[in-house]
Amino acid sequence: MDRCIVLVDAGYLLGAAATLLTGDAARSRLSVDHAGLVQQIRERAQTETGQSLLRIYWFDGAPDRVPHPEHRRLRMMPRVTVRLGMLTRAGGRFQQKGVDAAMHAQLTELARHKAATDIVLITGDGDLLPGVMAAKEHGVAMHLWAVQAADGAYNQSEDLVAEADERHLLDRVWLTRAITAAEPTPSDVPAQPAPEPSHRAAAPGGASQVSLPASARMPSPGDLARSAPAVVLRWSSDSGWSDPDDSIPLLDTLTTPRQVWVDREQDLSVSGEPHEVGKTFAARWAERLPHDQAADLLARLGQAHPRIPRSLDSELLRYAARFGTIGNAALDISHDHRVQLRAGFWSGIEQSTGTLPAPTP
Repeated sequence: MDRCIVLVDAGYLLGAAATLLTGDAARSRLSVDHAGLVQQIRERAQTETGQSLLRIYWFDGAPDRVPHPEHRRLRMMPRVTVRLGMLTRAGGRFQQKGVDAAMHAQLTELARHKAATDIVLITGDGDLLPGVMAAKEHGVAMHLWAVQAADGAYNQSEDLVAEADERHLLDRVWLTRAITAAEPTPSDVPAQPAPEPSHRAAAPGGASQVSLPASARMPSPGDLARSAPAVVLRWSSDSGWSDPDDSIPLLDTLTTPRQVWVDREQDLSVSGEPHEVGKTFAARWAERLPHDQAADLLARLGQAHPRIPRSLDSELLRYAARFGTIGNAALDISHDHRVQLRAGFWSGIEQSTGTLPAPTP
């Protein structure tokens, strides 16, 4: 059949793009317009192969193979099929498992059935070399696309590069039409080092330097002990609070079965960024409060501020775990992400009600 198929290793494409654009392979540092990216891939594949596109296969990993919001959006796009392998955490980073095997199986099956005359591979994994060789034996022209390497060297298997019939580069200009570096979150900004104990620090050349004002210095443990609860507990939940308010309803009890389906559809457009997830959760909670009880319940929530009542905080974390970029079903959510989730929660309350509860003294 005179048509082309594209197989995308999302881990390679987005990981290499993150390294090029941010200096770090973490995909969380990227902002990706998936619809725009898919359209770019479609147009370029048809131009370079001279064939119409049959399908784009998008291979990625996900914890327990549970689709992320981006995967749900992708699989609703025309002529896009999503295949998920496992995503496990090792050494503080996520690693894909089974993705290369799935790509190899798909490639050989497509070639054996002569589903296309041209197949485009976006990957760097040398494990696909046998599949590429087999596809060529079945008369398929193999096109290999490489993401521009940050250091100018190859970020693909040398044997894979040598075996491809055609090789093309996805350069920075092409990538940044749909992929950009995400705005840094507060947790990404490194903390300033604490000043020296002396009131005056020596400057280069022996000159003295005026010490920073107390408000600009990092607080000591003693400072924190004397600080108001609003400072110390700014993003804490009420885990250890001796008098949680059990009258605060959960979002689940405020949500009708019809709204559950609507929420699932809306979640497809939520980026998965922790602050936005927390904000979305809070907005739904505030908007669904019974009208005759809303003022009283918001006042009770305000009495707990900046703490989130434990049961509501737990529900927030469970909701966030649906977004695989934040955590997983075991609520393995990092401290920084929890901080951002809770900050987003209070931001959502403020946006929905027009006010932010004052911290309790």
